[in-house]
Amino acid sequence: MKIGIFDSGVGGLTVLKALREELPSVDFFYLGDTARVPYGGKSKETIQRYSLECAEFLLSFGVELLVVACNTASAYALEALKDKLSIPVIGVIQPGVEKAIKISKQKKIGVIGTRGTIQSKAYQKLLESYGAQVFAKACPLFVPLVEEGILNGTIAKSVIEYYLQELKGKIDTLILGCTHYPLLKEPIKQFMGEVDVVDSAEAVAKKVSQIARNEGEGNLRLFFTDNSPNLRAMIRLILGQDLKFEIVPVLCRL
Repeated sequence: MKIGIFDSGVGGLTVLKALREELPSVDFFYLGDTARVPYGGKSKETIQRYSLECAEFLLSFGVELLVVACNTASAYALEALKDKLSIPVIGVIQPGVEKAIKISKQKKIGVIGTRGTIQSKAYQKLLESYGAQVFAKACPLFVPLVEEGILNGTIAKSVIEYYLQELKGKIDTLILGCTHYPLLKEPIKQFMGEVDVVDSAEAVAKKVSQIARNEGEGNLRLFFTDNSPNLRAMIRLILGQDLKFEIVPVLCRL
């Protein structure tokens, strides 16, 4: 079994980690489009084009299932990918929403993400279709916090309080709508108190495990479109070890 995963950068490694824990025998191919990150500030048409290019690259390795680990790409390009590709395509939004709906007692659900993801209203519309009352908040400084390795301490706590203060007391469940955010999960939980926090990476892994075969050699290939200065440190931070990776040129239509 070969599964492809792509993200606009390194945050999708949290999804890869969850998938490898759930399906240890599967061969995974991960592509991080670090040369063109972030996708959140791009137009819908550009996000769709980038996403199709990422998918085509991964298809060249014979992947049988594609995971769109990027929330922005899941919001703007998932349907285009499903229309173009002949293999199953799973995004991060639907699994996260389904889990939140399942565990929320009052159906008062918060979702945090990048500006692009929140402005797309993809989470909000889907949650509302299940009858939930939704509180959405863009938290743009969370990504640079993670990429600087500031996961705890005064600065992290101050930024979390700055963004999430207005949600406190209004929700019983919070969706982390960005693949970087699970790395801030513990301080977010500490600040939010009794609120259940949904990690979309874990939800996606559970969803994929229902349809994928846990067969293969357990191999992993990591590809990125730019060797950014903190890339190796982020791989170590998220996956817990130094791993070999390959740099591929900015993608063009194959």
